Amino acid sequence: WCVPDTADFADYGCVLEIRQIELLADGRSLVDTIGRRRFRVLSRGHRDGYHTADIEYLEDKKVAGEELQELQCLHENTYRLAQRFCEHGDLASRHILMHHGPLPEKEEDIQALADGPTWCWWLISILPLEPSYQLNLFSTTSLRARLTQLQRILKAGLCLGDQSHLLSCSRAKENSP
Repeated sequence: WCVPDTADFADYGCVLEIRQIELLADGRSLVDTIGRRRFRVLSRGHRDGYHTADIEYLEDKKVAGEELQELQCLHENTYRLAQRFCEHGDLASRHILMHHGPLPEKEEDIQALADGPTWCWWLISILPLEPSYQLNLFSTTSLRARLTQLQRILKAGLCLGDQSHLLSCSRAKENSP
């Protein structure tokens, strides 16, 4: 994950699976990827002109009992907001959805995947958020914290009916818990 205006790379990243490569006539390549596993950079280095890093994989913290029930409720409510957001978007939002496809189905077991529900990551990738805020969401290992932040963003977007303000909302929320 690159952070704009820096010569280095971020403290967090994602292992990508290459799904398709298209070689263009001018020598460039169009690479279609999907994120598979988040990681945190432990140390950095260089080899043969390339950045290298020692990493540790991230995994969302598991919860049980009443805490899991509350998390499932938060998950359901946030997913419903995401559905409303995708259904009531402006023209620019509809173009984004045409490019990225529809909102993924929600998983029944919200803790089955180490990184949490797939639809959260899809949503984070399409929302017009500052990279530093995206990185904040990306690096957290609390599904509750990630869903709470997404819910705030979606509520703000739905209440105002204009998703272009989400970028400024992310700035205001960047330092909130």
